[in-house]
Amino acid sequence: MSLLALAPMLAVLLTGTAALLVRGWPRLQRGVSVLGTLGYAGAVGSLCWQVVSGGAVVYQVGGWRAPFGITLVADALSAFMLALTAIVAVYAVVFSVRFIDDRNQRVYYHPMFQFLLLGATGALLTGDLFNLFVWFEVMLMASYVFVAFYGNAQHTAAAVRYVVLNIIGGVLMLLGIGGLYATTGTLNMADMARVLADPGGVTGAVVGLSALIFVTFALKAGLVPFQFWVPSAYRAAPLPVVAVFAGATKKVGIYAIIRLYFTVFGNADLSVAVPGADAGSSIGFLAPVLVLMGVASILVGGLGAVTRDSLDELFAYSSIGQIGFIAVPIGIAAASTGSLRHLGVLAALVFAFHHAVTKGLLFLSTGVIRDAVGTTRLSRLGGLADSSPAFASVMLVGGLSLVGIPPLAGFFGKLFVFDAASRRFAVAAAGTETTAGAAAILLVLVVGAVLTILYSTRAWMGAFWGGQTEAVVRGRIDPVEVALLSTFAAVVLASGVGFEPIVQFADAAADAALDTDGYVDLVLGGERS
Repeated sequence: MSLLALAPMLAVLLTGTAALLVRGWPRLQRGVSVLGTLGYAGAVGSLCWQVVSGGAVVYQVGGWRAPFGITLVADALSAFMLALTAIVAVYAVVFSVRFIDDRNQRVYYHPMFQFLLLGATGALLTGDLFNLFVWFEVMLMASYVFVAFYGNAQHTAAAVRYVVLNIIGGVLMLLGIGGLYATTGTLNMADMARVLADPGGVTGAVVGLSALIFVTFALKAGLVPFQFWVPSAYRAAPLPVVAVFAGATKKVGIYAIIRLYFTVFGNADLSVAVPGADAGSSIGFLAPVLVLMGVASILVGGLGAVTRDSLDELFAYSSIGQIGFIAVPIGIAAASTGSLRHLGVLAALVFAFHHAVTKGLLFLSTGVIRDAVGTTRLSRLGGLADSSPAFASVMLVGGLSLVGIPPLAGFFGKLFVFDAASRRFAVAAAGTETTAGAAAILLVLVVGAVLTILYSTRAWMGAFWGGQTEAVVRGRIDPVEVALLSTFAAVVLASGVGFEPIVQFADAAADAALDTDGYVDLVLGGERS
């Protein structure tokens, strides 16, 4: 069963290689890419089933046992993130076949798509920090290609900014990882957790180096103040790839924050290294930073989305705001213990799932509009509902889920986030802490929810309501694309109506993230001292 941990990576690696080999036969290449991605989803599904029904899976590459060899770890947290990645990837690659013109699909589009998935999948499965850096770089190299995909001046400028920014982030991450290795003597995350749990295992250098790595994770997630790459990169890349950026690769940054600071640092005592930290505290120093970045992201993203005229820019800024709804409960969890810590991580994971499927649907729907009309500017759109009531329904499902209308997935995402924030306020009110900070968090969440309603309503009304513009009259919505996205909208609806299995999976993922001892035992086994 341990080979199941390797199966998703093998699926995309073989598919990407095969897509390169058959590049002279475009139709065959597309078929290979689609079938390979379906195979990837099947491998992820099998792995998730094994994790849920039989427990976590560990694969030691080459038979070298941790902490000396390369280890792949598929626990409930990894499996949950892989599941949402697979869902978005399948719809994105199938949509690409229809949306991307034949010339631009030839040669490298499909291989790069697979290598983008390979980087994300490797990052979610790796058990050591150095290979986390390696898979981040694989994912980023494929991203560079897509940001510069169309090759005009605007896209090239966006790609240069994206490359420079992520090179800086990569250097910081590598310095942080090297410093942690020099300090703890290991790169394996389970072994590092074991070392840090020992009395005196944490030093000020460890805290500083982990903060250095955090910058890279926050950069990849697109949190304020590292959000400025998001709008230009999302405008430049092909929309099916943007769906993967928003739905999957940004979540890798969120996953890395949860894995490192809750699992690896979960049992660390920072009281000797962080002035003012309580004895036995682990990651409380991270809480104010994450909460501040989260609330700033909600406000910057929401206000930016309200003022945008094009749908792709609107949803790009929306992604900045929505990632804030994931960061805030993680920050609450970092400042809390017991059930509230669990609830914070659970809320972040539930919202991450909602954001992946909902924003994936909305970016692909934006692709339908661009394909049909040639523009996504709201000033040139209107009356699309008359052209295709079915497509209007698809977009409406995405918009309502983004707003958080029951019984769609977005309702439960926001419900859990508000529940975590409300309980944090109750804890503060019942204790000696000031309630001002907790009240401010709740207020920003409410403001963010209102801004989401405003820009989602504006997007739908501007594109689908009213009389048809000249551009819409001339355009033709592709019924095949609409049929495909109708099934995606059904997934968004079903994930809300049948929410119980998703929350159970997310609950198991939150347990795995917080069970440092279980993770150490799982990876190191009898090698643990």
